[in-house]
Amino acid sequence: MTIDGAAVPGAGTFEVINPADESVVAQAPLCSPAQLDDAIVSARMAQPAWAALTYDERGRLIVAAADAVQARAQELGRLLSAEQGKPLQDAINEIGGFGYWLRESAALRLPETVNEDSEVRHSVTRRVPLGVAGVIVPWNYPVGNAGFKLAPALLAGNTAVWKPSPYTPLTTLTVGQILRQVLPPGVLNVLSGDDALGPRMSAHPGLDMISFTGSTRTGRQVMAAAAASLTRVTLELGGNDPAIVLPDVDVEQAAEKLFWGAFANSGQVCLAIKRLYIHRRVYEPLKRALSDYCAGVKIGNGAEPGVQLGPVQNRPQYERVLALIREVEPFVIGGQRGDGPGFFIPPTLIDNPPESSRIVQEEQFGPVLPLLVFDDTEQAIARANAGEYGLGASVWSADPGAALAIARRLQAGTMWVNEVQRLTPHVTFAGHKQSGIGSESGLEGLLEYTLPQTITVKAGG
Repeated sequence: MTIDGAAVPGAGTFEVINPADESVVAQAPLCSPAQLDDAIVSARMAQPAWAALTYDERGRLIVAAADAVQARAQELGRLLSAEQGKPLQDAINEIGGFGYWLRESAALRLPETVNEDSEVRHSVTRRVPLGVAGVIVPWNYPVGNAGFKLAPALLAGNTAVWKPSPYTPLTTLTVGQILRQVLPPGVLNVLSGDDALGPRMSAHPGLDMISFTGSTRTGRQVMAAAAASLTRVTLELGGNDPAIVLPDVDVEQAAEKLFWGAFANSGQVCLAIKRLYIHRRVYEPLKRALSDYCAGVKIGNGAEPGVQLGPVQNRPQYERVLALIREVEPFVIGGQRGDGPGFFIPPTLIDNPPESSRIVQEEQFGPVLPLLVFDDTEQAIARANAGEYGLGASVWSADPGAALAIARRLQAGTMWVNEVQRLTPHVTFAGHKQSGIGSESGLEGLLEYTLPQTITVKAGG
């Protein structure tokens, strides 16, 4: 682990499993409660000097961190593929994305607002850092997701304690090792541990903020634990994202985009298409096109050449996805589980299951997609808006204007027309309803890591 700029062994170790063959990749260090305290104290001690740097000075160090990580993208990508399961090129791209997010975010700046500038007084509202941010990230994009959080946290003048999922700690620990040579001691502490470490961080009074990405159920637990100390939270939580396909869509052109919108990273994407509402006029042609495309995708160990989709990342999630499929077995198109080791589920289509089924109502977070028929737009909008989630949504049509009119009526934080999952460091990303609290990316994402402070100076004595 990395604590106060130094390499620190854990109080014990735990196994990290390759989900493609169920072999042990490595033993990871197990953080003790005392070591968590040490990391937070280190971050607390380092924060004033870090905050005293100018934005430009912090930005240059953040860019240097991006450069140092990207310089080892091949090595880090191989490690990430082994512990997460995704294809090697996707893993390398994730490392590149981490660097890109840091580099682009480093150029953001927070304005000061002049409230009054008169002969009587001068009043300004500025933004100041919170202090120490706890960063907790999931197993689907353990490094890429951290870039969304670390870049604004550090740029705003906070220090950080970064904890990856117990399923995918290895690449994160290695990034921490690399950045010991770039960032001042204590600015970035990197810990790993079992399921007890996250709750311990969420309840720790030494953290000023928890930035968490994960399931809605766990997000509620994070918020409840943080409430005892009034620790601020930013929560990027679950999604059950609908896509609506209108009858004028070009089926052959849309099928590939829709497939990857649903099945990229084996469906383990918060903003993946989770429910595909298709107008009856194009339902059968699009179903055939998607089924044909599924059959041609290569699935396997991410380290093997040409593999396009890897396994589900861990056994509990694998068993959950299989259970969802079994509940709608009469509606399944393809997607039969093969023999052999690894948590592999082929891309699976569900042919118009009941709207009340769990595969429609819950977030599957795996390579399974329900195809659902609709007859009129009002019906599609009502069904898309049903449920507790509101993360993302998309509308697909040959008429972007008509699609936009529908998109504006959907209850989600991010809308796309004729594309999906496009995010940049310059654009705010936020969840509605039970899909989150707060924002990530862009100016609003940077503001999450600050507090407003108003200073008023009255003329005279």
